[in-house]
Amino acid sequence: MKSQDQAKWDELMARWQEIYDLDGVSALLNWDQSTYMPSGGGAVRARQSALIGRLAHERRTDPAIGRLLDELDAAGVGREAESVEAAMLRQLRRSYEHSTRIPAAFAAEFVEHLSNSYSVWAEARPRNDFAAVRPYLHKTLAMSRQLAEFFPGHAHPADPLIDEVDQGMTVAKIQPLFEALRRALAVWVAALAQKPAVDSHFLQRHYPKAQQQAFGEQVATAFGYDFTRGRQDETHHPFMTKFGPGDARITTRFYENDLVNALFSTMHETGHALYEMGIDEAYASSVLDTGTSAGVHESQSRLWENLVGRSRPFWEHSYPALQAVFPEQLADVDLDSFYRAINRVQPSLIRVDADEVTYNLHVIVRFGLELDLLEGKLSVEELPEAWHARYQENLGVHASDDRDGVMQDVHWFSGPIGGSFQGYTLGNIMASQFYAAAVAAQPQIEAEIAQGSFGTLHGWLRENLYRHGARYTPDELLLRVTGSELTIQPYLAYLQRKYSQLYGTLPALP
Repeated sequence: MKSQDQAKWDELMARWQEIYDLDGVSALLNWDQSTYMPSGGGAVRARQSALIGRLAHERRTDPAIGRLLDELDAAGVGREAESVEAAMLRQLRRSYEHSTRIPAAFAAEFVEHLSNSYSVWAEARPRNDFAAVRPYLHKTLAMSRQLAEFFPGHAHPADPLIDEVDQGMTVAKIQPLFEALRRALAVWVAALAQKPAVDSHFLQRHYPKAQQQAFGEQVATAFGYDFTRGRQDETHHPFMTKFGPGDARITTRFYENDLVNALFSTMHETGHALYEMGIDEAYASSVLDTGTSAGVHESQSRLWENLVGRSRPFWEHSYPALQAVFPEQLADVDLDSFYRAINRVQPSLIRVDADEVTYNLHVIVRFGLELDLLEGKLSVEELPEAWHARYQENLGVHASDDRDGVMQDVHWFSGPIGGSFQGYTLGNIMASQFYAAAVAAQPQIEAEIAQGSFGTLHGWLRENLYRHGARYTPDELLLRVTGSELTIQPYLAYLQRKYSQLYGTLPALP
C-alpha cells in the first residue's frame, strides 16, 4: 500500500475505532440498565443512551468516511476479493451507506424511546399490565415502519430490518423455509402428544441459587468461557453483550424451583460469548470484530445449549457432578430419567423454556405477527388476542394473561418490530450444519464430550468459524465451513434421530 493510501487507511481505521468504542459504551449502559440500575434511573438512562447513540451516528455518517472509502477504492485498495482489507472496506461501506440513510435526529429519538420502553416493560410485565406498554409499542411500530421507509425498493417492509441483522435474508426467502419446517414439526408434535408423558417433576424441587450458579459457571468454563474476559450476572431476559475485545459478558436468571432454566440459559449465552471471544485478535476493535449475523450467532448459542448441553454424552460425564451438588434433590433420579426429563417434548407458553421440537413454532408465530404488524394487517390493540389465537393454533396452548403472552419477550419493547426473531430459527438450522461438519472433520468429538472434554469442538469452531468475525457474509461463511448452503435437512435429521431414540420412531415426513 502506498504511503498516502496507508495514511488514509489509518485514518479510516481510527475513525471506526471511535465508533466501536461508542458502541461499547452504549452496550455498557444497556447492560447496566438490564442488571443493576435502579428503576428510578430509567429516564436519565434513556437520555444518556440517546446521547451516545447520536454521537455514534454522527461519526458513522461523517462525510469524511465516505470520502476515504471512495479514495481507497479508486486507489485499488481491497481489490483482492479474499483479502482482509477487502472485507473491512465492504463492511465499512455497508455500515456507512446504511447509516447515512437514517436521519441523526430519528436515530437518537429511537434509541431514547426504546430505552424508556424497556424500563416500562420491565416493571409492567410482572404486573401483567399491557396497557402500560401499549403506547410505547404503538410508537415502536410507527418508528419501525419509518425506519424501513428509509430503505426503499424492498418487496416487504420487514426486508431492510431483516437484512440489517441477517444479511441477504428476506421475507420471500424465509417464509417458505419456515413453512416447510412448521409442517414437519406439526407432524412430530402431534405424534409425540400420543406418547406416554415423561416424568420431570423432580426438576421443580428446591435448588438453591448459589449452587445453581456455581455449577453453571463450571460448565461455562469447561466449554471455554474465559472469566478473565467476562462475567455472569442476573437479568430479566438473559443476553450476551460485548464491550470490547476483552469484555464479553453473559447473563441469566435463577428460579429456585427450576433446576434447568438458569443452567441452559448459561450454556446458551456462553455459546454467544465463545463466538465473540474467538474472533481473531488482529481484528480487535475493527468493523470485523463482531459476529457476522444474528442467525450465525444464534447457531452457536443453540449448538452449545442443545447439541452439546442437552446431549446424552454430555450428561454421561456431568450428571454425577450435578448429583454431587444436589445430592438430596437428585438421589432418586437416575441418568436415563434425568436425560429424558430435560428433553421432554411438551407444548408450552414460554419460548426460552421450550423443548427443541416445539421451539421453532414459538419463533414462527412471532415472525408472522411481526409481518402482520408491519403490513398493517394487525393493530397493537389486536396483538394480545392474535398472540393467544396463534399459540392455540400452532401449539395448542393458551396463556392466561399477557405476561406470558405478548409481553414475555423483551424484543419488541427494546428494539424495532421486524428482524427480531427470524435469527433464532435460522440459528437452529445452521447449528446442525456446523455441528455435523465439526464431527465429520473430528469424529472423536462426541466421545470427548462424554469425558467432559470440549477442546476439540471449541478449537474446530474457533479455527473454522469464530476467528473470521464478520469477514464473510453469512452465506459465504456457511458454505465455507460446511460445504453447503442453508438447508433444513440436517436439522430435521438431527431431531428425528434424537427424539426417535427418546420416544420411539417418529413418523417419516412426507
